[in-house]
Parts: sequence; C-alpha cells; structure tokens
Amino acid sequence: MTTAGGTLVLAPPYREPGRSRPARPAGPYARLFRIPGARAFTTGNLIARLPMGMFSVSAVIMIAGARGSYALAGAVTATGLAATALVAPWTARLVDRCGQARVAVPATALAVLGELALVLCVRYDAPIWTLFASYAATATMPNTGGMSRARWAHLLKDDPRALHTANAFEQAADELCFMLGPVLAALLCSALFPEAGTLAGALLLLTGVLLFAAQRSTEPPVAPRTSAGSPLRTPGMAPLLAVFLATGAVFGSMEVVTIAFADGPAAGPVLALQAAGSCAAGLVYGRARRGAGLRGCLAAMTGLMALPLLAAVATGSLATVAAALLIAGMATAPTMVTGMGTVQRLTPAGQLNEGMTLAVTALLGGIAVGSATGGWTVEHAGAAYGYAVPVAAAGLALALALSALSPKAGTAKARL
Repeated sequence: MTTAGGTLVLAPPYREPGRSRPARPAGPYARLFRIPGARAFTTGNLIARLPMGMFSVSAVIMIAGARGSYALAGAVTATGLAATALVAPWTARLVDRCGQARVAVPATALAVLGELALVLCVRYDAPIWTLFASYAATATMPNTGGMSRARWAHLLKDDPRALHTANAFEQAADELCFMLGPVLAALLCSALFPEAGTLAGALLLLTGVLLFAAQRSTEPPVAPRTSAGSPLRTPGMAPLLAVFLATGAVFGSMEVVTIAFADGPAAGPVLALQAAGSCAAGLVYGRARRGAGLRGCLAAMTGLMALPLLAAVATGSLATVAAALLIAGMATAPTMVTGMGTVQRLTPAGQLNEGMTLAVTALLGGIAVGSATGGWTVEHAGAAYGYAVPVAAAGLALALALSALSPKAGTAKARL
C-alpha cells in the first residue's frame, strides 16, 4: 500500500481477501482476434491461402507423371507464374475499385476453372499447348494475403502498433501455408491419385474465398475513383519494389540450392525447417514494441544467409546445413513484415490491394530469377557453393535499400 495526497492506493501486487486473482492482460495476438469479425475473415483467408503452396507442386507431379517430362512440367508452371505476374496487379486494381467480394469470387471461379481444365487436359492426353493455356487461365487467382492485410489496415488504421502485430501474423500465416501446402500436395498425389492435389487445392481455394468474401462487416470500403495512376508512381515505391525483387531471389535460389544439396526426399523437411524458423521469428517480431526497420532486417538477413554457405562448404553435412537454414529463416519473416508495412505506408489508401500485389509480383519475379541463377550455379560450381547466391541476393537487397536512402535519391527516401 502507498499513499498519494492522503488517498490510499493499492499497489498492483495487492489482492483483497476473497477476491480472485486479476486476469492477466491479453497478449497482442489475442487482442487482434477480439475485433468483431476478425476470426471469421482470417479463417476463410487461411483456407484460401493454403492451396497457394499446393498448386505448383501438384501440377509438376501430375504433368511429369502423365507426360514423363519434368522439363514440360516446369515450363507449364513457369508460364502460369509469368501470367500471374501480368494479371495480378489488374485484378488487385479491380478489387480496390469494386470491392473484395465483388471481384474475388468471380476471379477465383475463373482460376478454379483453369485448374480443372488442366486436370482434364492431363487426364485425357490433350495437346501440349492446352496445358499451357489452362494453367495460364489460373492467373486470375486473387492475392488473398493482400486482401487480408488490407482488412487489417482498415480495421487498425488508428493503431500502428496493432497493425504491426497483424502484419507479423499474416507473414507467419504465409510461411505456415507455404510450409504445409507442398507437403499436403505431395501426400495427396502419392496416396490417392496424381490429380488429387490439384482438385483438393481448387476446392479449398473456392471454399476459403467464399467464406472470406461473406464477411462483409470487415471489408474495406471501396475508395472513390481518382485520376491517380499506378502506385508505381508513388515516390519511393519503385526502389522498394527493386528491394522486393532482390529479396525474392533469396527465396528462389535458396529453395533450388537446398533441393540440389539434399538430393533426395530430405529436401522437403529441410526447407520446412527454414519456413518454421521464419514463422516463429515472425510471431515473436509481431510482439515487439518497435520494428528494426527494413535496412536493419535486410542486414540481419544478409548476415544469417551466410550460415548455410559456411555450413555447406565447411562440413558438407545436411544436418548442419538444416540447422543453419533454421537460423537463417528467422530473418525472412521480420524482413517481409517490415517491407509490407512500408508498402502500406507508401501506397494511397484507395490502392492498397494493388500496391501489395505489386510487391508480391516483384517477389515472384525475384523467385524466378533466383531459381534460375541458383540452378546455374549448382550446375557449374556445385550445390555447396550454390548457397552463395542467396547471400549475394540479400546483399543486393540491402544495397538497394541503402541507396534509396542516400541524399542523391531525392524523393525516393522511403523510410526504409
């Protein structure tokens, strides 16, 4: 007990006889899901997001098994990736202008029809060009993660700290889905039939988007149409997208090099360790009162990405490399959380879905470049030295972020 101005005050540890112990304050994540409607839209979004890690793996297994060519399977999935990079920003722009429910449901239906067409073309031995056309039709698939982040940005527009926590949760959810999706796809395709992964993914995607779109109370209002062009014209956005491009190269090269280094079924669990480290770090980062800033996160990622290279070159042990990947993965989620938060700050409110989809598109482009570069390095220098590619890509991302802040960058000072 203390006294202040003659008034008796009970110190926090004091508990009156007969009174129950005061409830502990809710953690930051628990407070997020006390917002009305938050649990409902998050559940639907997670169901819709899980197939994002399933479709490519399922397509490769299905096409390679039926046509006997991994080269064909890779070319088909690469075509779908390129088509998505072109179409996704336009889909996101429609979402901003017309509303999430009005655009996401028909766009998802078209994408699901593309997946079903691919299954039929593979099943009934249709001409090769139909495989490319079918998979390209899936490019209308909406950016479900971006739409979920847009809802949090709307609900928490006056609470930056809570928005930081929400972005961390979304990144952890991304990591979890991309960790579980390929495993689920491979299991379904091997245990049931080759088309099972694609069919299950299509069903999950459509179900999840329908549940997500039904939660109208949390949907951001449609912004009035303006004469503003693409968010690319926003000062600082182009340098930031260049950072995302280089960061995507980290992810793409790391995956290819790890598959080559493991050279067997252990590759999946080893990559899952990296995603698990990222997921855990993202959740911890979301509880932090203050973020490290994009430059600080990129510096940490560059340093930690050197660990798998050192482990592979010095020991050649897969177990040691796996442990290094677990630690290295802990830098990726904080980097993505901070990067997406910067995108949200730079993008005009009425173009938020488009801005975040541009960031995802840059990541996809970087993943494609990183995959190709990592594969080339493995072929010419060996799998161990292939881990130098993600280190170089992370260093490039850091250099781009630093140059965007230099005095010569002018209006490109993007609070990175």
